[in-house]
Amino acid sequence: MAPASSSWVILGRVPRVTAADADLPPGADLSLALPAPPRVATLTIPPRIFPARTTSDNFPAVVAVDPTGLLLLHADQGRATGPTIVDTAGNQSFGWRPFVAGYFVLDATTASALPLPKPELILHSGHLGLISSPRGGGHYMVVELQPILGGQEGTLLRFSSDVGEWVSKGIHIPLPFRQLAPNGAVSYYGRLWWVDLSWCLLTCDPFEDAPVLRVVPLPPGKVLKCREGWGFLDKYRCVRVSGGKLRFLDMYRNRNSQGAAQISVWTLADPESTEWTLEYEATFAEICNDASYKATGLPKKIPVLGLIHPINPDVVYFFLDKICSVSTWALARLWSVRSTSWLPRLASTWLPASFTLGSCHGLSAAQVEAE
Repeated sequence: MAPASSSWVILGRVPRVTAADADLPPGADLSLALPAPPRVATLTIPPRIFPARTTSDNFPAVVAVDPTGLLLLHADQGRATGPTIVDTAGNQSFGWRPFVAGYFVLDATTASALPLPKPELILHSGHLGLISSPRGGGHYMVVELQPILGGQEGTLLRFSSDVGEWVSKGIHIPLPFRQLAPNGAVSYYGRLWWVDLSWCLLTCDPFEDAPVLRVVPLPPGKVLKCREGWGFLDKYRCVRVSGGKLRFLDMYRNRNSQGAAQISVWTLADPESTEWTLEYEATFAEICNDASYKATGLPKKIPVLGLIHPINPDVVYFFLDKICSVSTWALARLWSVRSTSWLPRLASTWLPASFTLGSCHGLSAAQVEAE
């Protein structure tokens, strides 16, 4: 098999589930097709990992990715037939959940899946993060930030591959009274960065014995009211790593002095900073009136924000019906390619630096071309 010529892919967050376990290569818990960006890479898993029928309210989803080739998968194990009971030291609870929780750490280099123990301890997949250990050697940690509703205290629930079980630790949340939106967590600079697209970022080093959360506010003028845009804000905003720095992209009610809709891209100067720098902004009228855009024949309508190129921050991907548009700001040009219809919450960039196509067990289909 030809080796990959690109270090990144666009990964579809919702895997395909095979009809039978035997449909995968012998001994494999997964397979992965890696077409060239901006086409979407597809993860395939067997029914032993997701035994239920895929529906609009119950489907497997990749929650987080790591460059070492690890993925965190949320895959519930069917409908619950009784209450969810948690009875551990310092945590006794009783409640009703529609599905039996299931979480797996997938290793794309070995095509293996590790089920996480006691998944009922996890409260919300939107507060989960995955980060590889700075010691290397395949060690990692899965972490959930569990804020107490509206309060300044919470719990850091940690699963370390070294320990093999969940460990809870109380943590101070240095924020005023307000509910934290569950917009995922980003691994960057040896830390996890929990994202609230309406408010701020919270970051800490989860490998420390006593982690301390630090607040990074959104850029000036970007903070929204509590719960504003919940459920759809990720169509118009995202926080991603690109070019080795943390970037905030915003399209939500983002307009210039003339009221024209626009996109802006902000950069966090360094991991210790709380200041964002505006890199560039452009109105969609400017984009649509560009000769290269007109040549594509795309409609003049505001798209959904997709992704930012993980290496070149001048490239931003948009989703427009079944068209995925890629804008290169530095060259003031725009390309369009055919793609399936994806929402940004269903796709993510991934830089699996630990393997090549020729060495990754279980991979299929897949020459990845350089950008």
